Amino acid sequence: MSKRFLKFIPAALIAASLLIAGCNEAPGTGTGTPAKAASTPVSMAAIAAEAKGFTAGTIMSARTVYVFFDAQCPHCGALWEAAKPLNSQAKFVWIPVGLLNPSSTAQGATLLAAKDPVAAMDEHEASMQAQRGGISAGSDIEAQKAVVAKNTELLTRFGFTSVPSIVATQAQTGALVTHEGTLSTADLAALLGLQPPAGSPGEPGNSSAK
Repeated sequence: MSKRFLKFIPAALIAASLLIAGCNEAPGTGTGTPAKAASTPVSMAAIAAEAKGFTAGTIMSARTVYVFFDAQCPHCGALWEAAKPLNSQAKFVWIPVGLLNPSSTAQGATLLAAKDPVAAMDEHEASMQAQRGGISAGSDIEAQKAVVAKNTELLTRFGFTSVPSIVATQAQTGALVTHEGTLSTADLAALLGLQPPAGSPGEPGNSSAK
C-alpha cells in the first residue's frame, strides 16, 4: 500500500488496518515480550468489584463488555469506533488505565471526571486522530487518577500485557471471552456473539485472541 494511497484513508481505518498489535504496557516493549503470569483469574465479577469506567451503549442491557483502554493508545481509539455500531446490543464499560506515558493517566482520569464521558471520549479521539494529543487534563482529578491506577493494577494482575483488553461473556455460549488488541466491527461482534451490523467491515483483527 503506497503512502499516496494512505492519505485518502480515514485515520480510524488506518489504525484498524495497519497497526499489528495492541499497545504494549511499557515504551519500547516488543511483540516478543513474554506474557506475565496472571495472579488473579480473569473474571467479570472481579472487574465489577474492583474496576471503574464509564458506559457507552445500552445502559440497561444484560450484556456487559469490559474494555481496558489507554487514552494514548491508537488501537484503543480504533476499537472505540469499531464498537459504536454494536452499542445497541450491549453495554460497553470502558475502563481507563495508565500504561504508556504520563498523559495516559491524566487523560483517563479526565474522561472519568467528565459530565458526559462518551462525548469527552469522542472529543479526545478526534483530537488524537488529528494528531493533537487528545483532550487537556482536568484541574481537579486526583481522585480519578487513583482510580486509573487501581484499574491498571487489576489489568496487570490479570496478566494482560497490552491494550485494548476485552473481557466479556459470549452472548451465544455464555463462555468467558478475552482479547488483547483492536478488532473490526464484524470481528468484535463474532467474539461477543452479537449480530454484526449490515455492511460492517469484516477485515480480520490484527491481534490474536488470548
